[in-house]
Amino acid sequence: MRKLLLFAEQVFTILTLLMYSGAILNVILSGGAGQNELVEYDSSLIRVIFFLIYIVTFFLLVLRWRKTLYFLILSKDIWLYSLIILTAVSITWSFAPSTTLKNSFTLVNSSLFGLYFTSRYTLKQQLHLLALNFGIIIVLSFIFAIALPKYGIQNDLGSPKLRGVFVHKNALGGRMVTSSIVFFILGYQAQKRSWIFWGGFSLSILLLLLSASTSSLLNLLILILAFFAFQIWRWSYKIMVPTLIMVATIIQTSYFWFSNNPDVLFSSIGKDSTLTGRTDIWPLVIDRIWKHPWLGYGYGGFWQGWDGESAYIWRIVGWVPNHPHNGYLALCLDLGLLGLGIFFLGFWGNYLQGFARLRGSKTTLDVWPLIHMTYLALANLTESTLLESNSLNWMLYVAVSLSVRMKYEIKIKS
Repeated sequence: MRKLLLFAEQVFTILTLLMYSGAILNVILSGGAGQNELVEYDSSLIRVIFFLIYIVTFFLLVLRWRKTLYFLILSKDIWLYSLIILTAVSITWSFAPSTTLKNSFTLVNSSLFGLYFTSRYTLKQQLHLLALNFGIIIVLSFIFAIALPKYGIQNDLGSPKLRGVFVHKNALGGRMVTSSIVFFILGYQAQKRSWIFWGGFSLSILLLLLSASTSSLLNLLILILAFFAFQIWRWSYKIMVPTLIMVATIIQTSYFWFSNNPDVLFSSIGKDSTLTGRTDIWPLVIDRIWKHPWLGYGYGGFWQGWDGESAYIWRIVGWVPNHPHNGYLALCLDLGLLGLGIFFLGFWGNYLQGFARLRGSKTTLDVWPLIHMTYLALANLTESTLLESNSLNWMLYVAVSLSVRMKYEIKIKS
């Protein structure tokens, strides 16, 4: 009976990871709608499933309340807690209180699952569960593309692009970045049956290429380079310091060159200088931010269609974006410079803690928290997933933030 319950808990975790990944249900319920098709569909099933996930997660945390409190208290991540609380409190000044109430509720529950994930499973177990999650996504994406092309192929972008079990090709590309890194770390670490992980890594790369998400491909290349750069941190100081100086010099030189030759960079990745219209939005968003710079418009309070402040941007750009395609600007719109400052203080503290943990460990697995935080920082230069509720990226950020602050992992007791 005990083994059955443990198996059921792992099944629940996998299904929850699939939901937070945004896979399967959204593209099916949308009827395989294209990017340029405005389709409204009944998402009540998704809301019901997430509500059940919230209940089960809360029950599991209460069931292991001692360990839950241990992680909450010992991690001392006051900036993370403050940011989450600020989203809820922002209902008092929100331009759309009902949206803020709903979004902050889902963000709190997404964060609770991140707490459950890191307190229930060791880092190794977390990565294996993520690998299984992405393995399911990879298999189903190929099945959708071959057997159900209406859902698996996106045809409204000039030429067909693979989107698999997601509503957009960029969503598939983004998930395959995380998938590739998870399989890469496990394959690099594995002593036995490493071919399974390298196989998952190869298939993730294949799906990423088929999605034609150039920004995701660039992010993955940077993350793989970062993976090896982070290993330098474990070397002796006599070798580490000059090597880091050399790496920093190369990065600074490359940045200086690309900043003076941006067209070369953009053309090499198949983009124009506006990043497909993204940079046209940013000045307009910044203009709106300065109207309410300190506290913003409330969590989710800005993008309310033609009835909200977003109408100002829609009228000027001539299309209807639902986010600014930049996570930092999105955070400023939601919670102002106060929210952005709290996030950066927490992020920087967690990043330093991640280096401290990596320096004191001998396993490759401990590079995962740093890699995910690096990915979050990179991806949000062109996407708005920094503080997104019901999102795998945010849930994993909570998990790694809490884990790097623990001096040691508790032995998981069933």
